Amino acid sequence: MITICWWLPFWVSGQLLPGFEKYASFNEQQMVLEGAPANTRVLINAPLDGFGKRDQVLLIFYALPNGNTLEQTFGKTPKEGDDWHFNIQHIGAQTRFLRGVVAQKTIVVAYLETTCKSWPLWKKNNPDYLKDTKKIVDEVTDVFSAWNPQVVLNGHSGGGRFIFSYLEAVEVIPDNVKRIAFLDSDYGYEDSIHGPQLTDWLKAGKDRFLTVLAYNDSVVEYNGKPLVSPTGGTWYRSRMMKKYLARSFQFREEGNDSLLWYRSPGNKIEFILKTNPEGKIFHTVQVERNGFIHSILSGTKHEQKGYSYFGERAYENYISESIALPIRQLNIPLRKTDAEPGAVFMKRIENLSLEEREEEIYKALAGGNLPGFLRRTVSLKANFADAAGVVHKIEYQVMPDYLAVGSDDDYCRIPMNPRTAQRLATLFGASLITSKISDDIYEKAEIKLAPFPYKPVGNANETVQKFVEHNSQIEKQMCEAGGTRGQLVAGIKKDVILSGRMAQQPDKVVIYGWHQPDGKPIQPVYSGHVYWYVDYSHGIRLINNQVLLDGKPALLSDILQDPVLFKVFSNEDSPMPQPVYLSSKKE
Repeated sequence: MITICWWLPFWVSGQLLPGFEKYASFNEQQMVLEGAPANTRVLINAPLDGFGKRDQVLLIFYALPNGNTLEQTFGKTPKEGDDWHFNIQHIGAQTRFLRGVVAQKTIVVAYLETTCKSWPLWKKNNPDYLKDTKKIVDEVTDVFSAWNPQVVLNGHSGGGRFIFSYLEAVEVIPDNVKRIAFLDSDYGYEDSIHGPQLTDWLKAGKDRFLTVLAYNDSVVEYNGKPLVSPTGGTWYRSRMMKKYLARSFQFREEGNDSLLWYRSPGNKIEFILKTNPEGKIFHTVQVERNGFIHSILSGTKHEQKGYSYFGERAYENYISESIALPIRQLNIPLRKTDAEPGAVFMKRIENLSLEEREEEIYKALAGGNLPGFLRRTVSLKANFADAAGVVHKIEYQVMPDYLAVGSDDDYCRIPMNPRTAQRLATLFGASLITSKISDDIYEKAEIKLAPFPYKPVGNANETVQKFVEHNSQIEKQMCEAGGTRGQLVAGIKKDVILSGRMAQQPDKVVIYGWHQPDGKPIQPVYSGHVYWYVDYSHGIRLINNQVLLDGKPALLSDILQDPVLFKVFSNEDSPMPQPVYLSSKKE
């Protein structure tokens, strides 16, 4: 999914974590991960403060209910015409309330969405759901590994399926999981599978908490039919879970208006079951009425202080006026500890055939063997007009340099043919750039280096030795210019670009750029080389395929095909019918 471990040999306080972007209000920062595992989206919301060396992170995984998006679950002040889902959970606002109460911990929330908007359906359609569920939890947890995060598994409605899938994947619940909360979401509970797990986990430490919220859905009818089956609702499943846990834990029962409270000694376990004599639907109301707040504070000294479960919203002052998510992160695998250094890799491939060399380049980069500084994309903003002359506000993210193999300390920029580059771009959720983007990058680059061409001598410029030599020259120029890794650099390579010519000349590579100090490119748009031709001057600069168009997420590949919008990112006179390099004419 993500590779952020390289960020964290240092401690951060009061500033952005690498890869995060500042949220418009409430002193927060956010990151979006998408597509790894397939058909998933993750929003990580964190405060700007609280990442010092001695701070403790409380990482809450909140699995979304059926039918809701990240934006809707986060919540905002409703405006005329807004979808009603924006005003039914307000997990963003409830989190801010919690941050004001639990001051000794840094609360981070990872919102988990599946693109089919149903974790039960995602499970049904995904044979690897156990492995993928664990992967999400493990890799997001790794982002904050420097702070030894305490984990909370939480979810509403169908989000409970995510929690149970994780429990089934791990078999023994890890020690770092300190709290599990089902917000009317334990439909999938089974005594034989989950009962022993929860019992063993709760017995393993005094710092384990279980919270279950449910209402009597067994008496609800919708369109004249029962809402749930006799054994399928959360009323039945919650009582079933409580009965199983009662074998090992004593419960005391209390009544509070329409709520039945069942607590174990020390309030480590709480079941709150709402009676429902009128047969109403309280499914989401349980969350809206401070349910998320209570799911985190139950059993602590803060329980029912400053708020009341199923009472009036305690978080009204924390609701955002709007919600805007940043561009998603690229899906670049983690670099393995035993991955080849750049020099070793380049030596190994120097005598391979072109076909063999390309495959080794793909395998290395697809496996994550690229330096950490390339993962830290640079955000660029611009005002570009479409084909109708309408100016749009654009934000896009590019790699600061050209694709390279190796580590931060030993790497080499690696030319490759466009089909290999396209395979990698697709894998990472990225795209190649256009000539217009190439010009914009040069204009905004922090480090502009003069091109360093070699005279052609036979086919020497096409060899790996020349790739290495040119890389050393660029490093020398970078050092002389006072540049550092991760700064946006330009002027060092020709770009392999996207162009309408790709559809007309499918067996060719299109190149452009290598800007000179006056800003003029040495290489105009050119498609005379066969696709497999590669020399030292070619470079692959990737752009995140997701961009912001007037503040809204869009795909660069879609924009380039649009009959009007294509001009925003293209200098050409018509849309691109094929904004990717195909591996064969038949694709």
